Amino acid sequence: MPILAEHVLFIDAEAMIIDKPAGLPVTSVRDGSLSLENYLASLCFGFKRWPSIVHRLDRDTSGCLLLARNPKMHRRLSEAFSQGQVKKCYWAILEGVPEKNEGIIDLPLLKISSPKSGWRIVADDKGKRAVTHWEILAKNKGRSLVAFRPETGRTHQLRVHAATGLGLPIVGDPFYGRHQDENISRMMLHAHSLEIARLEKNPIAAEAPLPKAFTDLGF
Repeated sequence: MPILAEHVLFIDAEAMIIDKPAGLPVTSVRDGSLSLENYLASLCFGFKRWPSIVHRLDRDTSGCLLLARNPKMHRRLSEAFSQGQVKKCYWAILEGVPEKNEGIIDLPLLKISSPKSGWRIVADDKGKRAVTHWEILAKNKGRSLVAFRPETGRTHQLRVHAATGLGLPIVGDPFYGRHQDENISRMMLHAHSLEIARLEKNPIAAEAPLPKAFTDLGF
């Protein structure tokens, strides 16, 4: 699953946004699979320095992923993420249709773990604050395509907010889903767009096209 020029959605001297394929880990994983880190050398595009990864997407999530093209910009972009200055929109197909057309999920999240089950994220008042805005984009055969705009960036935030906050897990979610459909090849979560404002330049911004797996389900 090499990262090719066709995966690049935005590029200038400071940053790059790629359309990460589903199934590709961002960083190295225990099972020895190739990750995005293995392809950074092919994303130099005339620069001697490799680009660096600014944030993370889950292995099974596709879409907009931001890379910095120099250390100074990496610090600036990382700070923008930590201060909530990045506009992000994710599209997801849910197992069902919410009762309302839009809303806000304000549900704190806590990481728990056990020797038997490993770790997972749960909704818990003792956890960190997590806020997600959402709206229905389309409906088809008892499922819905929903846009999520997170204010915060907690681990598995959208997956738990969908499953627990809305009571409708993301189709194909192996951890928080209700059941696994053999006809579903991946988790239906896609980082649709990303935008970061800059003072003296146009924003760093891109939209990733809807994957074929989504259109195969009628969206």
